[in-house]
Amino acid sequence: MNLLIKQATIADPQSEFYKQKCDVRIADGKIKQIGQLSAGKGEEVFEAEGAFWSPGFFDLNSAAGDPGFETKEDIQTLTAAAQAGGFTGLAVLPQTNPVVQSKSQVEYILNRAKYNLVDVFPVGAISQNREAKELAELFDMQQAGAVAFSDGDKGIQDDGFMSRALQYAKGFDALLMVYPENKSIAGKSQINESKNSVLLGMKGLPPLAEEMHISRDIFLASYNDTKIHISNVSTAGSVALIRKAKKEGVKITCDVTAHHLVFTEELLSDFDSNYKVKPPLRSKADVKALIAGLKDGTIDAITSQHRPEEIEFKNVEFEIAHYGIIALQTVLPLLIKAGLEEGLIAEKLSINPRKLLNLKVPVLKEGEEANFTIFSSTQKWEYNVASNYSKSANSPLLGTTLTGKALLVYNKAQSWKV
Repeated sequence: MNLLIKQATIADPQSEFYKQKCDVRIADGKIKQIGQLSAGKGEEVFEAEGAFWSPGFFDLNSAAGDPGFETKEDIQTLTAAAQAGGFTGLAVLPQTNPVVQSKSQVEYILNRAKYNLVDVFPVGAISQNREAKELAELFDMQQAGAVAFSDGDKGIQDDGFMSRALQYAKGFDALLMVYPENKSIAGKSQINESKNSVLLGMKGLPPLAEEMHISRDIFLASYNDTKIHISNVSTAGSVALIRKAKKEGVKITCDVTAHHLVFTEELLSDFDSNYKVKPPLRSKADVKALIAGLKDGTIDAITSQHRPEEIEFKNVEFEIAHYGIIALQTVLPLLIKAGLEEGLIAEKLSINPRKLLNLKVPVLKEGEEANFTIFSSTQKWEYNVASNYSKSANSPLLGTTLTGKALLVYNKAQSWKV
């Protein structure tokens, strides 16, 4: 399909056309021309006046149910929700049943996602069954196509095991993406520890549980001279620790979820289990620190932390409800609401995630493969049952009007548009 994008504002900081309005011609899956162009015979024209061109969004932290929990989400509904949210690539966590921890299981994910517009990259488990007792088959999984390794939402508690995992991964330049939680401190906490948790009569999760774990991983990464990625940072203290470690030369990177840039603990006053996430929603001061960390480069990437759940695990008392929200379609609106500039969105949601995984980064340049998202930062839309592409419905934003929408995604000579 030959396509002409008209008058898009370029939100790609890598491009020589950054912040300029351009016409872009796409033919045979490649960027053929950039400039002020006229439509050719039989060419489809997409009017993008007032909209922005970004490299296709990429998510570092999605979960599907496939294999084992397909009633929550399968690969097809996951990628449908992703492209509707502007994503052309996903790193999918191994917290399935069975856990993705071998070469054959990595190949299963790749085969399930083959020929899809959205690139799906398996993340293998660090430990067998995510129990932090024995290492999984990291090297074999990497050879089969795993782009990184994670135990998902389980923090690795054994310090010695974590150190050995880092040493082993260093041998073949593998990236470990770890969830920061000291379980002995976290216990059975439900929400952020604060005056709000006392008021609501619920056990609070102190920032200390996250920050102690990050401190440990900083020491281990420094001692072993290895790289490490911290997933889902949520506190001001975590940002300060990582900022200091980076200045000292530790090979550490991190990400933050879109909802932790907007939602705060005050939203829990009605005990809406759709706001129950892990890590928990924090304070306004934490949100401010997270946004500052994005802007100064401390936080490298933004993720969806997409966690589909069946209604019977969410429409229950808050204390027993499962953690997580579906988020792929609402990342962009939340980033707009957080006040992030379009170029920063492209950097944190498109460019840096791929750099962290050593994947090719799309760029607006003639001759390059076309992999992009056209999005509006002002268009309003209704997020409801009809517009939700996920199998699950565990989002507090369902039934609301959102601002900011992906209008067109393009990858592998395939396109999807509103």
